[in-house]
Amino acid sequence: MAGRFTVIVLDSVGIGEMPDAAQYGDAGSSTLGNLARAVGGLKLPNFERLGLGNIGPLQGVPEARAPSGSYGKMAERSPGKDTTTGHWEMMGVILEKPLALYPTGFPAEIVQPWLDRIGVGGVLGNKAASGTEIIKELGLEHQRTGRPILYTSADSVFQVACHEETIPVSKLYEWCEAARKILDPYQVARVIARPFVGKPGAYKRTYNRKDFSLLPPSETALDRLAAAKVPVVGVGKIPDIFCDRGVSRNVHTEGNTDGLAKTLELLGEVKEGMIFVNLVDTDMLYGHRNDVPGYRRALEEIDAALPGLLARLGAKDVLAITADHGCDPTTPSTDHSREYVPILARCPSRAQGSALGTRRSFADLGQTVLEHFGCPPLPNGESFLAEIV
Repeated sequence: MAGRFTVIVLDSVGIGEMPDAAQYGDAGSSTLGNLARAVGGLKLPNFERLGLGNIGPLQGVPEARAPSGSYGKMAERSPGKDTTTGHWEMMGVILEKPLALYPTGFPAEIVQPWLDRIGVGGVLGNKAASGTEIIKELGLEHQRTGRPILYTSADSVFQVACHEETIPVSKLYEWCEAARKILDPYQVARVIARPFVGKPGAYKRTYNRKDFSLLPPSETALDRLAAAKVPVVGVGKIPDIFCDRGVSRNVHTEGNTDGLAKTLELLGEVKEGMIFVNLVDTDMLYGHRNDVPGYRRALEEIDAALPGLLARLGAKDVLAITADHGCDPTTPSTDHSREYVPILARCPSRAQGSALGTRRSFADLGQTVLEHFGCPPLPNGESFLAEIV
């Protein structure tokens, strides 16, 4: 078997608006670019060495004369700007239609059958909202009535927030599983359990979040790896996004610090196969909350972890770093943004990286993974393996 292939998805770390961004209300969005300007320049020396500044102008991150990684950016061909669409396309699934959105809330034809199934008399909210704001607004009433807080966003999500002392996490998961069965025909990407703790005025979401995803509509690179008996370790919310399909081992994480530590451990113990990681804090804690200082700190933490991760790569291994969409913390919107995503790839057998240009689809990454392991290609995507190893 070829060396290992590790993919780290920096959730929401986009690198500039796509040509159709205005259609999504995202003209001018550039998660990395606008963030760098807002903080007077990013300091990411290890990303700099890999070639992040070579992708395009980025304040504080100059071009590397001899980058150790290959660098470029990828365009999303699927309509949308959400986690599910982005990750699916990375692994070879390009959607023709966007997943369903309910910006004004979910209709009775969805909500009432769900309530009947879980045996609850009603919901609170049922509108588009920030997750932290809606629990601040409705948390006390939820605890008084036991009714779930239901909300959505500009993405295809049915989110259910419950206090862990009012509704046990296991019960919340059961409620979300029931919603998932009802929502499949409506093509809603994810049902997300959003547990929280604390007291009124000081509620806090926990890492007991769980995503219940729609099944991918066609074969993914993970399915093809599984057929070839290539082990795949899913870290963070990766297994949820793919409904565990093609994932041979599930590693739960509690934020980026934990995710980085577990990725380092896996690179020390996993001898073959793919390690597929999602680092969620840039999106969940900072992008959606328009927290510019927090977003910068999260990137700096990842940058500081890179030398340790790179030191554990063998000669035939590949480490690829990318994102699934944008979430520009400098704009008034708290939703995802339609952006290109960076692609950085490092293989120790190559002394210096190369320019990967602008890839036509996120699916190029999945095709590259398949070629690395000698698996047959999928219909979508063009491998760039020869340019990184």
